[in-house]
Amino acid sequence: MNDITNLIDYIDNNLLPNIDIESVNPFNPIIVNHIPKPWILLGVGNYAAGLTHPDFPEYVVKLYAPGRPGIKEEVEVYNIIKKHPSFSECFYHTENYLILKRFKGETLYSCINKGIQIPEQVINDIDEALKYARSLGLHPHDVHAKNVMIVKGRGVVVDISDFTKIENCSLWEDFKKAYYKIYLPFFYKSHPTIPEFFLNIIRRSYRLFKIILK
Repeated sequence: MNDITNLIDYIDNNLLPNIDIESVNPFNPIIVNHIPKPWILLGVGNYAAGLTHPDFPEYVVKLYAPGRPGIKEEVEVYNIIKKHPSFSECFYHTENYLILKRFKGETLYSCINKGIQIPEQVINDIDEALKYARSLGLHPHDVHAKNVMIVKGRGVVVDISDFTKIENCSLWEDFKKAYYKIYLPFFYKSHPTIPEFFLNIIRRSYRLFKIILK
């Protein structure tokens, strides 16, 4: 608990007064304009940024951008899931940030970008994790390649902030279809690197396709 207490002090007195983040478009990742040293940016989502401090490498601070909703719902999900190997764990939270257990690995998006193989075991692990969440009355939502990771060869879910939403979300099922129909037969064995600009084209095209189908 001393680590958490010290980390909270670092967050409140060093990170929050000096970081500059903003959400320009709720459908695009937030923008981080400045991070105080020695904090490290691990990644950004549409609502929040994930950061770590080198003195506390086992934790990630998830900081919501000003005006972005969802932190209360995310805390609620962590309280429901409690401890599970395929999900992170929330140790502390305020009205704008959470301190979570840090997973050290690669997101599936990063794997595709870097040419790292994604074993089928990872897909099965994510399926089982989502099945567990549903058994608790949750509704897995917004599960996609940037929100799941490979950690020591196993699949984990790193963003559960939207698991209280009740509307249908097909992102993970659509990803699995692409994995089995395109990735496994054409990319898995000799996995090329795929430039990020091309992945962004795919992401935008997919979003447009889903809008047209509505």
